Order: sequence, then C-alpha cells, then structure tokens
Amino acid sequence: MINIVHIGLGPVGQKIVRFASERNGIKIIAAVDPASDKIDRDVGKLCSIKPLGIYVCKDLKTALEGKNADVAILSSVSSLKVIEKQIEEIASTGLDIVSTCEELAFPWQTHPLIAKRIDKICRKHNVACVGTGVNPGFLMDYLPCTLSSVCQNVNKIKVTRIQDASNRRIPFQQKIGTGLTRSQFMIKEAEGTLGHVGLVESIYMIAYCLNWKLDRTSVSLKPVIAKRIITSGYVKINKGCVCGIEQIARGYIGEKEVIRLHFHAAVGESKPVDIIEITGKPTIKSIIPGGVDGDIATCAIIINAIRSIKAAGTGLKTMLDLPVPRYFQGM
Repeated sequence: MINIVHIGLGPVGQKIVRFASERNGIKIIAAVDPASDKIDRDVGKLCSIKPLGIYVCKDLKTALEGKNADVAILSSVSSLKVIEKQIEEIASTGLDIVSTCEELAFPWQTHPLIAKRIDKICRKHNVACVGTGVNPGFLMDYLPCTLSSVCQNVNKIKVTRIQDASNRRIPFQQKIGTGLTRSQFMIKEAEGTLGHVGLVESIYMIAYCLNWKLDRTSVSLKPVIAKRIITSGYVKINKGCVCGIEQIARGYIGEKEVIRLHFHAAVGESKPVDIIEITGKPTIKSIIPGGVDGDIATCAIIINAIRSIKAAGTGLKTMLDLPVPRYFQGM
C-alpha cells in the first residue's frame, strides 16, 4: 500500500483524486489546497465521488499531522519558478513527488539553475521528484524515444498531435484562446498567456535521449480560426473567431531541423490524431487514430508513475530515468 497526499485540487487535481480512489494499493490520506472555497471540504465530495473522510487543508504541515505519507501528487502550476518552493517544502517532509508541472518534465536546458537546485534539495532529503503528463512526459517525447529502441540510426523525429479540445477542461480551452477575436488573441499572445507549455522541454528530452547536441530551438504560435459557428466547447465560438492554436517547435543541429513537434488543438476539430514519425533505419510511422485523450492520459500517467518514483532513487528525475510507468490494478 502506498499512501499519497494530493496537493492542488483544480480540475486536473480533482480528476487525479477520482482516478486514485479507484486503484487498489493506493490510499489517499491527505489533501491540500489553499483556496478558501476548498479548505475543510471533504475531498471526495469536492471531487464528485463518495465522501472519503479526508478534509482539505490549507497547508502541507497541517495535512500531514499524525499521518505517514509516501508520495505527494503535486498538481498546482506550470511554472518551474513558482513550483520550486513547493517542491522544497514537500521534499523536506521526506515525500517523493510526482508533478503535473510541464516545465519540470525536462528542465535541464530551459532552467538549468533551478533544475540543479531542485535536484540538490531532493538529494538532501533522500527523495525523488518527476514532472510528467501526457504532453510533456509521454506522447511527444517519451514515446518517440521508446520507439527509437528498434532503430539502427535516427535522422529525424516528427510528432504531430491534433486534438479536438471540445471536451477538454475549461482552463485548457482558455489556454488555446477559445472564443477570442483575432485582436484579443494577439494581445494575450504578447502577454505570454496563450499556448501550450512544455514543447521545448520535450525537444530537449528527445535530444538528450538520442545524444543529439542541439544548436538552437524555435517555437511558432498562430491561431486556428473558426470557419463556422461552433458550440461544442465551453463557450460559443463565432465564425472568424479563434477556436484553438497551432504551435510548432523545432530543434536544429546546425541548420538542419532534426526534431519537429506539431501541436494543434482546436474546439470542433474533426480529425484528431497522434502521429509519431521516425526517419531512420528502419523508418517508423506510428498512428493513433482519434488521438489520446489529454486529460484522462495526464491523470492516468500521474497515478501510474507512483510505483515508478518509489524505485527511481533520489534527485530530480525525468521520465527517461524511471522504471517504465504502467497501469496497475493493485499491489
């Protein structure tokens, strides 16, 4: 039995609680969220399942009083700068950490100083920490790395992820600009509040796995414009307004593009699909018709990584360092 504490109970955190409550071998013993509308609520009721007799606390110290936890599930923010202090607090209690923070998935090139500090903190307290999810953490980085296992050589990797965002959580739909006018999109893009976080981290994870030394990376972002009225998302989208984003990240050796990650998410997308293409010997093309549901997959991999993090050693880890996370019904 692995005892876990949930930290951060937004839409993703709540779904993780629901998934965890269904697994044998995992026991939820505490929950933390500083939001005033969540403190002191039964975490089961908050997450739309049966009452669990566990009440949300405002801080970790209070939540853990008189309890022995093994792993913290941290689903709070995407920013490594913000989450660093949270990781330090959790690590000081001796808990291993599995987090949804996108920038934590592979921060060694994008935020090297923070990565080194987090690694040092975790080693000091003899715990392990990993950031994961469907993307980054699996579909656009870990999975193509795994598929390269059967290649004699690799010249280029391209991953295309096309999603219908209609059923994704509201914050995700907001992050891709759903319902904005073109001018509103441009303003928010300039503010840095739009777009998917983690593509560059995914590029560097792939490059590290293949021992490629990249000279530079680039990321482009543009809106996807609705050609008709769309009502399948959380807001009505008028023709000519934004229904999603297209984001392309590239990694180069010299002037040669060796990694391309094409991320397209839009409400009302009619042909969702995930495609991994490895150009090499042999050349491989893997297609997942309909694509992988992002919210389900992110929450599932967080739960499935719990066993792996316990066997990962100490320090800041990536998915490449962990024993392969996989579904388990019990322990």
